Amino acid sequence: MANFTTADIKALRERTGAGMMDAKKALVETDGDLEAAVDALRAKGLATAQKKSSRTAAEGLIGVAVSDSGSGAKGVAVEVNSETDFVAKNDRFQDFVRAVTDVAITADSDDVEALKAKDYPTGGTVSDKLTDNVATIGENQQIRRMKTVSVNNGVVVPYMHNAVAPNLGKIGVLVALESEADKETLEALGKQIAMHIAAAFPQALNADGLDADLIERERAIAKEKAAESGKPENVQDKMVEGAVAKFAKENALLSQVFVMDNKTPISEVVAKAGKDAGKPIELVDYVRFQLGEGIEKEETDFAAEVAAAVKG
Repeated sequence: MANFTTADIKALRERTGAGMMDAKKALVETDGDLEAAVDALRAKGLATAQKKSSRTAAEGLIGVAVSDSGSGAKGVAVEVNSETDFVAKNDRFQDFVRAVTDVAITADSDDVEALKAKDYPTGGTVSDKLTDNVATIGENQQIRRMKTVSVNNGVVVPYMHNAVAPNLGKIGVLVALESEADKETLEALGKQIAMHIAAAFPQALNADGLDADLIERERAIAKEKAAESGKPENVQDKMVEGAVAKFAKENALLSQVFVMDNKTPISEVVAKAGKDAGKPIELVDYVRFQLGEGIEKEETDFAAEVAAAVKG
């Protein structure tokens, strides 16, 4: 018997857009390995897209904060998870995420354990306050990750997509622009790019920054597709390289097409803004945190839980 459940079939269909029988067959072929099944469906042209970026499961909040010292700017994004969305709406939890984000911007690294050891504004450490929150609210909470960006001269622009409170939400973005252009121009440009990042989900700033394993995965899928074409080997090689180049172009921020006009690469958007401002502008870094990215949430049957509780 294959090692998968109906929930796995549902998850695979949501990830790929494949039909019920195609999803089931892929899981049978891969003995229930969800990631391998995704690749198998994509190789066969049965998956509409890789959708894991928008199929997140964990609850909690993303917090963003920016500090401008006058000589430079710094921004940080922090993800704090909770078990339920109910807790994420709790004022105590929101205050904690906001305070932890403010502490994080003073950190010297993106080490979460180091962040937890830092002093909390109302006393004790961040870790102490987290423990107290878990005991008080009665639900597990974790500081999952943080990332900092900075510029020596320019701005770091924060953006929160569908914010639930100022600088708190489920998709947080930071854009770091290095330039001597006026701050108002840079912030307007940064806001537009941040909105693009929230929508387009780039995997890296440029093609060189894309994860090598991710590229190899795409290459393997492209090879399988090319082999099925029956074309000569030299043609297949060109097909593979073309597919990998297309993937890199579509997933690197600077080469992505700007969502606001659907035709101009982000690199050209930045270059034009610099030309118009009379000062060069460089997009040096960015952060995009989507709540629960890469976390699988355990599916529960609430009715069954209630029935079990009643039975004692």
